[in-house]
Amino acid sequence: MTHFFSLDDKNIVITGGSSGIGKAVAERFAASCAKITIGDLSDCREFAESLGGAWLKTDVADKSSMQALMQHAFDLHGPIDVIINNAGVVGSFATIEQSVPRDYEFCHNVNTMGVVHGIQTGAPHMRDGGSIVNTASLGGLIGALGLNGYTASKFAVVGLTKTAALELADRKIRVNAVCPASVRTPMALKDGDQSQLEMEAVMIPLGRIAEADEVAATIHFLASDDASFINGQAIAVDGGMTAGTSSAAWEKIAGSLGD
Repeated sequence: MTHFFSLDDKNIVITGGSSGIGKAVAERFAASCAKITIGDLSDCREFAESLGGAWLKTDVADKSSMQALMQHAFDLHGPIDVIINNAGVVGSFATIEQSVPRDYEFCHNVNTMGVVHGIQTGAPHMRDGGSIVNTASLGGLIGALGLNGYTASKFAVVGLTKTAALELADRKIRVNAVCPASVRTPMALKDGDQSQLEMEAVMIPLGRIAEADEVAATIHFLASDDASFINGQAIAVDGGMTAGTSSAAWEKIAGSLGD
């Protein structure tokens, strides 16, 4: 039997693997027989070991911390095959006029520089022909009201992805990004404010937000050798939101205007 999207014995590093998308990726990859090393500030040693993997406390905003993570994975399993630069933060909700430098710096240091550090420290330890997948966002393809620091950092991730794809092409290392709309994760739900998620559920043609496993499935494909000719892409995982406005959304908008 042919096994598609195989990750058998691949050495894979995942940042932000303690919850949400990263956790779903780690579980999916472990089920596909990959060797996993998770880098996260949160202690997820028990979770990683339950998957037969390892955890190292890692601050993606700190290059030396990321260097230690990549070296640890290399020491454990040899050359790295796949890097998932997934760790991220949302930051504060504010208009551009209300924003202060801290709003931008926080998201930039984690979301953008986390990817930069992942590529800088990881690529030298990678096997030629490997794959890097960066978690960007739908907010890296279109604007998002009140999320200026976040969208700026995620647009940067998309640009970094495309540039790294060119720079690493000689080594046949593919670099792609996933750009999900809102995902049902602890980070998305942490504030208890459902208004934005409810709005997105209306605007998304499929009528709901994404589940972490659905984003993980896309990352799995991009990490596998089956995606060997996909490079430098920013793939929207958005239920059709970037395709346009659905009839249900138009009806909702028209109804609110009628009120």
